Amino acid sequence: MNELLDGLWQASLWLALGAALLAAARPVLVTLGGPELAYRSWWLLPLLLVAVLLPLPALPVLQHVPTLPFQVVPGTVQGPAAQPASWSWLLALAWGLGAGMCLLRALRAQRRFERGLGRLQARADGSWQANADPGLPALVGLLRPRIVVGPAFDQQFDAEEQALILLHERSHRRNGDHWANGGLLLARAVFWFHPLLPWAARRFLRDQELACDARTVAAQPAQRRLYASTLLKAQLVHPVAPMACHWRSQPVLKERIAMLKQSKRKALPWVSGQVLLAGLCMGVAALAWAQQGGGGVERGTSAAAMDRDIQIDKMPPPSYPRSAFENNQTGVVTLRVEVDAQGQLTHARVLSATNPGVFDAVSLAAARSWTYRPALKNGVPVAAAAKVPITFAMDEHDAGGGRR
Repeated sequence: MNELLDGLWQASLWLALGAALLAAARPVLVTLGGPELAYRSWWLLPLLLVAVLLPLPALPVLQHVPTLPFQVVPGTVQGPAAQPASWSWLLALAWGLGAGMCLLRALRAQRRFERGLGRLQARADGSWQANADPGLPALVGLLRPRIVVGPAFDQQFDAEEQALILLHERSHRRNGDHWANGGLLLARAVFWFHPLLPWAARRFLRDQELACDARTVAAQPAQRRLYASTLLKAQLVHPVAPMACHWRSQPVLKERIAMLKQSKRKALPWVSGQVLLAGLCMGVAALAWAQQGGGGVERGTSAAAMDRDIQIDKMPPPSYPRSAFENNQTGVVTLRVEVDAQGQLTHARVLSATNPGVFDAVSLAAARSWTYRPALKNGVPVAAAAKVPITFAMDEHDAGGGRR
């Protein structure tokens, strides 16, 4: 459970950094490559998530194997007392409930919008006509995206205006913007607690519409004025469907009209923008990937001086087997535990036991419940192993100097 929370924490920090970088770099990207380059820059955020989840290459196992003695006495033969719920489980439960509620609310909004369309009828131009207009025209659907227009589409727009609207929505479909909106819906559910996510979602959807406008106008450069008047002619729409690409969204209307007044960008700045964007995304993603193993070095300490063995922070003792207690049996089980560079137990086995089969199972079960810190070599977390002799004694004096 701690792994899940740590992963969410690291991903949240990198997403915040990525959003801040995009906000700072957006004016430069728009200048160099236009709205399309700014929209493409949002690939940085999923790349950061992949980089955080991508495992680091396996590091060589530290050859030195320390010995960590441990003593157990039969405080109770019924097994360890029940532990209260850990705060990590409570946090994980709160996150799961929040994510489920956000996802359910978004899916209900999408379903309500699609039901509000009423019965759809196919049109000769490849679009579909709805009986009602909850916010059309729009590209609706994820697996089967369809361009849906309102019942008054033919009366509201002339033939040229209809062609521009359909070209715009086909551009959304061709570029997979409906899939991008589905990914945004999932991200908003997983990171519902992130304070920057609402702003990032709004800015992403604005850049999506601006980029689609730029692609549409690039194919019809002589229709800029008509395109702008068609935007103004449509009804005001506040997006209500998370996975629908609406033709006209009120919050971004001014930006879209202003973009249409700009002249076409030159080729050289556009190429420079692509190079800048690729460098930004790959550089920040590589940094996020490389920093995964950096949590084991304490601040203010020289990396060269940071050599340490495996440490065990939480070490709940094994339960003393009832049969061994009743038969007055004692013994020593020596375990070998192997821990990776992230502090996760990868393997545990019994090296030796004075009473084979008596204490082995409870010893291995205890080792799997312990919390480890990875070994450090020159300040870098590395995979390593440790020997843990566990002494099962009837009282603390039997083993003489063991650790409880």
